[in-house]
Order: sequence, then C-alpha cells, then structure tokens
Amino acid sequence: MPQTPPPSDYEGLIRTIHERHDGMSKSYKRIAVYLTQNPNDVAVLSVGAIAERCGVHASNVVRFAQALGYDGFKALQVPFQKRLSTAAPGFEARVKALEGELGARKDRSEGGFLRDLVVRDIASLRNLLSDVSAADLKKAVTLLEKAEVIYLLGQLRSSPVAELLRYVLTMLGKRCVLLDPSGGLATHMARAIRKTDLLFAISFRFYANEVVNVVDETAGRNVPVIAISDSTLSPVAKAATVLFAVPEHEYTFSRSLAAPMCLAQALTVALAARLQKNTVNPRIPIVTGQ
Repeated sequence: MPQTPPPSDYEGLIRTIHERHDGMSKSYKRIAVYLTQNPNDVAVLSVGAIAERCGVHASNVVRFAQALGYDGFKALQVPFQKRLSTAAPGFEARVKALEGELGARKDRSEGGFLRDLVVRDIASLRNLLSDVSAADLKKAVTLLEKAEVIYLLGQLRSSPVAELLRYVLTMLGKRCVLLDPSGGLATHMARAIRKTDLLFAISFRFYANEVVNVVDETAGRNVPVIAISDSTLSPVAKAATVLFAVPEHEYTFSRSLAAPMCLAQALTVALAARLQKNTVNPRIPIVTGQ
C-alpha cells in the first residue's frame, strides 16, 4: 500500500479502508470488517483483544495499522477514541448493560439460551436507532414508492426477510417479484428488471454468489438497488444505491434476523404511510379467512 499520511479523523480512516479493501489480504479484510462494524469497541480494547476477535495474530493488527500509514495500533485507535466521545454505546457495551439489567447468569439450560438470544437481539435492535440514518430511510422509501416493480432477492438465511417484504408489499398493492432461486432461474429473471423498477437485495455472510452477481449486473444497468447486509464492506455494498449495514457481531449458528426484519418492517410501514397518505396511523392490510 502507498505510504501516504494517515487519516486524522474517523471518517477519513473509514473511507481509506473502503478504498483499499479490495486489494487487502484475507487477514487484513477480516480486521477491516471488525474495525468498521465495531468502532466503539476498537477505541477501548487492546490490540490482543481485537486480534482475538478477528481470528488473527496481534502482529497482523499492528501491521494493518502501519500499512495505513500509522506508527502502530495505538495511533490507529486515536480517530476511534475521538469519535467515541460523541457516539452512542457500542454493541458489546449494550450487551453488558442489558445483562446487568436482566441479571447475568451462566446458564446453559433451555431458558438460558433463550435469555442470551433475547439480550443480543435487544442490543442489535437498539443499534438500529443509532446506526441507521433518517436520510437513508427516506431515500429508500422514496425509491420503493416510485418503483413500478420491486424485485426481491434473498437466499439462504436471508430468504425470510425477502419473503416478509413480498407479503407486505403485496398487501400494500405494490407489484413485486421474488427472485426465487429454485430451478436456477433467479439470474435469468433479474435480466427483466428495468430502470423504472427496483432491486431489493438482502445478503449476509456467507454471501450467496448468485445474489452478489445479480446485484452487480443489475446496478450496472443503472437500476436502483436497496441492500440490507452486515457490513459496509459487503460484496453488495458498492453497487447499492442505499445500503443498510446491520452488523452481525457473532458468526454463530444462532445468528438472529431480528434487526433486519425490524428494518424491513419499518421501511414497509413508512411506505404504507406514503401510499395511504396517512402518517398518523398507517395500516398494513392483513389476509383473513372467510
């Protein structure tokens, strides 16, 4: 990487990481993702703790900082520490606070597993309030409102979010198409998307190749794209007109969709308010049996 003066502020540092991400090694990319997803924790944790969470040796983190032009890790921390003085609590801080409120316990019973998941979900939902900008929400809802047809794409564990969006958008009378991967037709169906339409893609680690390819190809034809993913360094991030980054702080079997589902619902409720010209009490019609 070229030897240039290191960024002195947080925004500049994150911008530099994004610009250089594609040329980074695999270990550097893991460090970059952690830094962009956990800025408050980076400000206070030791280099060893950060290395452990990234799954790399501490020396890799030091060399990463030096590759960006800093003398070492401590110098890299400075922009994060400046940001922390005005930022909301980080994810881990929220989890610890919630554990204190609910009574921390090392419980491996069925009820203990439920409690652990609920604590982390509450923390993730609170993060939405500080991490998702009002400007991005407004822009996304405007794109949804103007789109003639909304194409929905989500595979693997992202598919429930796409299914929820299809249900609600259909109830609101918006034309939508689910790019279903069955039969291997999703890529071919996506070629019918026009500039007057919209692609709404959901993709989390590990990113489905077909989803990434469809997003890139569709955006390349100047079709607007709304994306929900786990990082601003996600493979779908660069192509997105509006990106909602909902970090997943633990890559475990129990990764929850609570925050992405809540975000999807918020977008559709806001869209309902626009379509119904009712910002006070927008309603989403429901299907009832006869």
